[in-house]
Amino acid sequence: MDKIKQNYKGILLAMCIALPAWFLGKAFPIIGGAVIAIIAGMIVAIFIKDKSDFETGIKFTSKKILQWAVILLGFGLNLGVILETGKQSLPIIISTIATSLIIAFILQKVMKIPTKIATLVGVGSSICGGSAIAATAPVVDADDEEVAQAISVIFFFNVVAAIIFPTFGKILGFSTVDGNAFGIFAGTAINDTSSVTAAASTWDTMFNLGSETLDTAVTVKLTRTLAIIPITLVLALVRAYNEKKNNTGSGENSFSFKRAFPMFIVWFIVASLITTLCVNFGVSAAVFSPLKTLSKFFIVLAMAAIGLNTDIVKLIKTGGKPLVLGFFCWVGITAVSLGMQHILHIW
Repeated sequence: MDKIKQNYKGILLAMCIALPAWFLGKAFPIIGGAVIAIIAGMIVAIFIKDKSDFETGIKFTSKKILQWAVILLGFGLNLGVILETGKQSLPIIISTIATSLIIAFILQKVMKIPTKIATLVGVGSSICGGSAIAATAPVVDADDEEVAQAISVIFFFNVVAAIIFPTFGKILGFSTVDGNAFGIFAGTAINDTSSVTAAASTWDTMFNLGSETLDTAVTVKLTRTLAIIPITLVLALVRAYNEKKNNTGSGENSFSFKRAFPMFIVWFIVASLITTLCVNFGVSAAVFSPLKTLSKFFIVLAMAAIGLNTDIVKLIKTGGKPLVLGFFCWVGITAVSLGMQHILHIW
C-alpha cells in the first residue's frame, strides 16, 4: 500500500502523457509514440515547478516499467521462425552490429563522449533503436537524460532513413520485381521498427509488391532484435567486472551474479522461449499479440516518465557530440549493409 501511495501520482502523470502519445504514434508511425511521449514529457516538465510529489512514481515508471516492457517484448519473438527465415541476413546483421559498436567505441574515445551515451547510441543504432536502448539502459545504469539523448539521436536518423531510403534504393538499382533486396537493406540499415516498416511499405507501394518487402524487412528486424540478449549480457559482465575491480571488498558494490545477469533479460529470454514452444505445439501466434501491444505501450509510458525527468535545455546544449556519433554509426551501418549484400550477391 505504501508503494502505491508513493508511486501513483508519478505513474498517473506519465499515463496522462503516454495515452495521447500512443494514439498520435498510431497516426504518425514514422515518428512513433515513444518519441512523441518523451518530447511531450520534457515540455510538461518545464511547467512543473516542484516535482517532489511525482518523483518516486516517475522513477518507478522509467526504470521498472521499462524493464517489464522488455520482458513482454520477448512474447513477440518466435525464435525458430526468426532464425529460419533470417539466415540469409544473419551475416549482414552481425557485420552491421559489429560496425556500429566499433565506431561508437572509437568515437567515444576520440570525441570524449560520455561512455553510457556512446553505448546507448551504438547499441540503439546497431540493434533495434528504442527497444535496444530500453534493454541496455538499466544494464549500464544510464540516467534518464542519457536515455533521452540516445532516443533523440536514433529518432532523427530513423526519420531521415524512412524518408530517403526508398529513393536511395531505386537509385542504387535494387530489384523492383521482388522485395527481398530492399527488405534486407531496410531491416539491417534502419534502426527502429516503425521506420523499417515505413520504408518497406513505401517500397511495396512504389512497385506494387503487396507486402513482400515489408514481410522480409520485419523478419530481418526481428532477427536483429535477438542481439539484445548477448549484447546486454556482455555489457552486464563488463560493468560487474569494473565494479569488482573498483570495489574489492564485500558489500553492495561487489561482484554479484544478479548484477552480471540482469533478471529482466533472463525473463525476456524465457518469454521468447514460451512463445516459440507454444507456436511449435500449434498455438496461434495471435494469442501473444496483446502482450506485444502492452510491451509497446509500456515503452511509451516509460519514455513519458523519462521525458518528465529530463532537462530539455541541457539536452539541447549537450546533444551535438551524440548526434555526430549517431551519424557516423548510421553511415557505417548503411555502407556495410550494402557492401555485404553485394558480396552475398543479394544486390
